[in-house]
Amino acid sequence: MVHSVDSDILSSSKKKHLNPDENWGLVEESEYFANKVKLYRQDKLNADEFRRFRLQNGAYGSRLNSEFSMIRIKVPGGDISPEQMEKIANLSETFSIGSAHVSTRQNIQLHWVQLEDVSEVVRGLAEGGLTSREACGNTIRNVMCSHFAGVCTNEPFDATMHAKAVAKFFLRNPLCQNLPRKFKFNFACCSEHGFVRIADVGLVPAIRDGIRGFRIYLGGGLGAASFIGHLLEEFTPESRLLSTSISTIRVYDRLGNRENLARNRMRYLVNELGWEKFQTLLLKERVIVEATMSIPTKNAFDRALSINTNANSLSTISNKRKLPLINSDIAQTPYSRWLNTNVIAQKQPGYYGIYITLGAGDITSNQLRVLAECVREFSLEQKARTTPQQNFFIRYIKSESIPKVFTKLSSIGLGNPGANTLVSAVGCSGTTSCNLAITNSHRLAKEIQSKFLELNFDMDPAFRTSTIKISGCPNSCGQHEVATIGFYGGASRIANSMAPIYTMLFAGSTGETGELGKTIMRVPAKRVIDVVLKIIECFKEEKDGNENLHDWIHKVTAGHGNDKIKTLDDLKKILVPITELPSFAENPDSYKDYGADSNFVAKTARGECAA
Repeated sequence: MVHSVDSDILSSSKKKHLNPDENWGLVEESEYFANKVKLYRQDKLNADEFRRFRLQNGAYGSRLNSEFSMIRIKVPGGDISPEQMEKIANLSETFSIGSAHVSTRQNIQLHWVQLEDVSEVVRGLAEGGLTSREACGNTIRNVMCSHFAGVCTNEPFDATMHAKAVAKFFLRNPLCQNLPRKFKFNFACCSEHGFVRIADVGLVPAIRDGIRGFRIYLGGGLGAASFIGHLLEEFTPESRLLSTSISTIRVYDRLGNRENLARNRMRYLVNELGWEKFQTLLLKERVIVEATMSIPTKNAFDRALSINTNANSLSTISNKRKLPLINSDIAQTPYSRWLNTNVIAQKQPGYYGIYITLGAGDITSNQLRVLAECVREFSLEQKARTTPQQNFFIRYIKSESIPKVFTKLSSIGLGNPGANTLVSAVGCSGTTSCNLAITNSHRLAKEIQSKFLELNFDMDPAFRTSTIKISGCPNSCGQHEVATIGFYGGASRIANSMAPIYTMLFAGSTGETGELGKTIMRVPAKRVIDVVLKIIECFKEEKDGNENLHDWIHKVTAGHGNDKIKTLDDLKKILVPITELPSFAENPDSYKDYGADSNFVAKTARGECAA
């Protein structure tokens, strides 16, 4: 039976190579960008017009320096081929800083590219089948899909094909080129895995009476004001995926707030109209869309869906098993320690998925090339996926290849354990490149990862379901509001000195039952690690039996703790003394941000989250 499965998968894999990967790029957009830069330099295009254009083409201005750009590369569904990894590595070495960054929306970013070089990067991406088009700006951003899609036991079907079809249909589509603000689709694989409640449109695969479809959530999103999405209807058949998506975009485009930048995401429209009214408007709009949709429009979407269905035939081979980690009983060697957290059994018999744990999403060009070699040599799928935890995930690895993969990854510094644990902290780019950032969330996430690996926290099962997510400002690029322990950056004056500060949140979660974290207290940047360590100490003293940290924090947040710590107030009394800083004269380093030699200054510039 196993031999038969292997033969079927190998046959599917070979068939896949007869068809080129999805081509998202257009080479001519490179020349168009270069011409726009010339017009801007000649003062024939004003700054605001040029800004809107470059954002629509995926180029952000870098922190406090408009002569450099951050280029955001769309990776629809998180799927990326080894050839594309190598292309990004080459472009980074030639035009960027020799490294790339995986974002929480499964994009890959190149930082500090000179403005005149952006067009060359766009050309190189297009040659590799990639694009930065609409990765920024007031349009549909990268369409996310769970990296478990296709290998998750609990999924009714693989939604990767639907995510890519939606991405392909709306890319460069006139319908969504000038929305009130950015718009996000998130596809899950099942009710547990995915970020469906915090997107404009979140979709969970479902089957009813033999018909494939989705439970669709609308109006979610994170930011200075965050909302959990609402269920549109109990079941939306696959045949109505396109009409529902178009209807949602049309209602938002027509009624969204274009005047107030702070309140122009769709979640505000849903909140201000009220869910029932928004729902009624949308369902009426869908009737109109379905009655007037042209045959070419429908055929274009069906064609994209069909292409991606054929490309994802590997996922049809499965058995019904739990999706477990491959746990090593004694994690004493680097290999067994890594195996304990970074290798997961797929639903396909005999195949495994392997996490590559990055430091806050960073990977060097050389590491990307070695990762590409690993994919070619060991993955039957012949591609990798980026994850919302800022890591890579390689699937369809045979058991006998796992030690070889570890050896190859370790040779280039990619053999860190800790995926899917408290150790793998998420951090947005923060003050390393973002105009809106107040604190260096990126460096803090790396400091946490380094310290917690040193303390062997990856080996403790109690930390396996817990997350730490950090944003450099309230805008939630680090998704701090859906973390077990979340932080977002700010500033505070202590006596006569400024200090970087984080607001700490508890008990956020993802998945279909996801909920937003609750604000707890403010913590100076240089006290964050100490505070988390104290929380862990309290947890170990107070937990019930095999209770994990994630569940304990949710319990205390709900006011149902044990013994000394029954409520959040009880925990805060213990934590407050740790947050106190000495005077600036006694310890000036306590008032500096991570990664900074100079005194802290809360400096920001005009944000570019929208044109």
